[in-house]
Amino acid sequence: MSMRFTSKARRGMVALTVVAGMALGVAGCGGGGDDKKPEASASASKSSGSGPSAQEGQSDEPLAELKGASGLVLQITSAARDAGGFVTVSGTLKNDGAQRITVPAGVRGDETEILRHGMSLGGASLVDSKAKKRYYVLRDTEGRPLTTTGFSSLKSGESIAVFLQFPSPPSDTSEVTFQLPTFASATIAISG
Repeated sequence: MSMRFTSKARRGMVALTVVAGMALGVAGCGGGGDDKKPEASASASKSSGSGPSAQEGQSDEPLAELKGASGLVLQITSAARDAGGFVTVSGTLKNDGAQRITVPAGVRGDETEILRHGMSLGGASLVDSKAKKRYYVLRDTEGRPLTTTGFSSLKSGESIAVFLQFPSPPSDTSEVTFQLPTFASATIAISG
């Protein structure tokens, strides 16, 4: 009989612990109306005006503007070298045409691994003509390109923010040529 009592007591303690944990979780995740943190972040974003938010390493003047097919324009606003051994290129892909444009599939490149993961800018590369090397978009452990993905078309006047990550050229390389299939090439300066 004492074994049965011990067994019931253990189940009761487990149930009490689960209920107490759930109560704490609900209290911690509750949407209490007197939490002022979201308002502070909302007011911070309102103070930046109607323009895009400033991102690290970006300036108002683009580093380069590449023209593509049917009115597509890629403006590169920054190319920053990170301590982790890679370069992040950021910019905006815009439809300057008069009608909706389907982004050409060629921007993905032709590597089987990248094609499996859908639409991306995975065909881009940086060319270091001084060292005679080409750097391709990095991939994660599952083969997905480390770049903007999931877009297919843009309405007239619509733009999307884009990024691409590449292995970093040597630190003494400050200029590279950015290439993206179906777009013109451009020389960009790497900061950092």
